[in-house]
Amino acid sequence: MTGAPPSKLERLEPGIARVLAPNPSAFTFTGTHSYLAGEREVAVIDPGPDVPEHVEALLAAIAGKPVAAILCTHTHRDHSPAARPLAAATGAPIVGCAPLALDAGGARADAAFDPDYAPERVLADGEEIVVDGRALQAIATPGHTSNHLCFAWGDALFTGDHVMGWSTTVVIPPDGNMAEYMRSLDKLRQREDRIYYPAHGEPVAKPQQYVRHLMGHRLQREKQVLKLVGEAAHTIPEIVANAYPGLDRRLVGAAGMSVLAHLVDLERRGLVHRSGDTWTAAA
Repeated sequence: MTGAPPSKLERLEPGIARVLAPNPSAFTFTGTHSYLAGEREVAVIDPGPDVPEHVEALLAAIAGKPVAAILCTHTHRDHSPAARPLAAATGAPIVGCAPLALDAGGARADAAFDPDYAPERVLADGEEIVVDGRALQAIATPGHTSNHLCFAWGDALFTGDHVMGWSTTVVIPPDGNMAEYMRSLDKLRQREDRIYYPAHGEPVAKPQQYVRHLMGHRLQREKQVLKLVGEAAHTIPEIVANAYPGLDRRLVGAAGMSVLAHLVDLERRGLVHRSGDTWTAAA
C-alpha cells in the first residue's frame, strides 16, 4: 500500500481512514498517522502533533460527524498534543492512556513527552468505549512507554508505537522497559487480530508473523549484547559500534538507548554487571 501525502484523507477499509501529519523525521518515518474509526460517528486515534495544518485536515476529514472520543496511545509529542485543539473544536472527550510527562534529563532520541496531556477518562486494560455502535477496546501494552495502549476495533488493532510498520520500536529507560515490551509483544502474539494499523509506517497484514519476527529480533539482539560483554568489558557506544555496523548517525542515540534497555533487563536477571560506564557478563 502506498500512503497518501500529508493532510490528505486516506480510506483504508470500511470504517477506517487515516490522515498523515506533516512531521517526517528519522524517528517518525513519513510522519504520524492519525486514524478515524467509524462511519456515522467517529473516534480519532492518535491525533498527532499540534500543527494547525494537521488539525485542520483532521477536522475536514471528520466533516461535521459526531466525534465520540479522541484517543491517545501514549503521550509522546508526535501523538497527543493535537488532542487539545481537536477537543476544543469538536467538544469530544480526550480518552485513552494515563498522563505521563517525564524529564529525561537531556535530549531524547525520540519524541519528548507531552506535559499538558489531560484526559477526561483513562482506559484500563480491556476497558471499552462504544463508537458508532461498536466496541473499541483498550489493550495495555507497556514497554515503549509505561502508559502505552493499543486499541482493538473488531479484528483490527491500532498499535501506536508498540508495533510500527517500518522499524522496530525504540525502548528508552527509565520509563521504557524491555521486559515489559517483550511481554506486551507476546500478549499481541496470542491475539487473533487480522491487521495492525500503526502510527508510523504501513499496515501490517500478517500481524502474528510480524510480532514473532519482532520478538526474534529482540532476542537475537540480546544474545549479541550478552556475547559482546562476555568477551570483554564494553561501554554502550562500543556495543553499538559492534552490533550496528553502518548505522545512520541520526539513529546512534536510539540504538544506544535500546542497548541500555537490554542491559538493564539483563542486569535485573543477574546476567550482566555494571561498573561505571562499562558492562561485563556476570561471573
